[in-house]
Amino acid sequence: MTILLGLIILVVLFMAGVSLLLLVIGPVLLLQPHRRTTEWYRERTKILRPSDLELPNEDIHLTTKEGFDLSCWLIKAESKARGTIVILHGVSESKIAGLPMAKEFHDRGYNVFLYDSRRHGESGGRYCTYGYHEKVDVQHALDYLFERKDVQVGKIGLFGWSMGAAVAIQVAAIDTRVHAVVAESGFATLRTVFDDYQKRMIKLPWHYLRNIVIKRSEFLADFKANDVSPVDAVKQMRVPVFLLHGTEDNLIKYNYSEKVFAAANEPKDLWLIPGARHHDMMEVGGEEYTRRITEFFEKYLQ
Repeated sequence: MTILLGLIILVVLFMAGVSLLLLVIGPVLLLQPHRRTTEWYRERTKILRPSDLELPNEDIHLTTKEGFDLSCWLIKAESKARGTIVILHGVSESKIAGLPMAKEFHDRGYNVFLYDSRRHGESGGRYCTYGYHEKVDVQHALDYLFERKDVQVGKIGLFGWSMGAAVAIQVAAIDTRVHAVVAESGFATLRTVFDDYQKRMIKLPWHYLRNIVIKRSEFLADFKANDVSPVDAVKQMRVPVFLLHGTEDNLIKYNYSEKVFAAANEPKDLWLIPGARHHDMMEVGGEEYTRRITEFFEKYLQ
């Protein structure tokens, strides 16, 4: 009996310790992901600015409703634009990661707008909320583009991956200025993907631990985690959506894109790229990857 009581006490103390630890570090991991700087990219690529791909661009700084800056690039079409594509990067990344696809879009006659999401790259902001506040930032960017008298905006397409895919769907659900969405390697709900992250980090699947972190994070960042749900938002979309995911994605399960696809309205398309992981979709997909994405926008941004 004494041994059993001792074991119970140890379990209780362990749970209390884990809960306290997560209460402190959990919101930091969720709301303040690692910020990849230009130096981080410089060690991995020579493409750091649009000029490295001979793309003309403007450096733009937009101010959010909270008062901090968003660092942006506008790459205008050489002649009459076929439309405008906004590129939304993944968590921890920056607008630098979108430059290869920006080149593809620009070469086909589109304006391209890239920016560092709040709490990423060179942008300000204290917290990342995976679309809750970020969708308003995208709308602010669209406001800016349509106010520019020297930019022929045309129809708007959103291209996002990972977190950017989730943001793109959430924007398209509420903003009728968006005409087409390409969402790559996205999640279905913030809660489920955070469950996956928790299991990888601390190997404990208990939902109450997730709830501790979520509730504390909601308080700190003034957002509602349940509202960060692409699988629900896509039901409100009335524009074409093209979902892509790698079958070997080691960070976000490809069946999340399958769930979003099942919930989406027509027209819709889903491409599961065999063997692709989370960060190598373009490399594994090869020429077909670029072709299918650009053909999708050419069809729906006419």
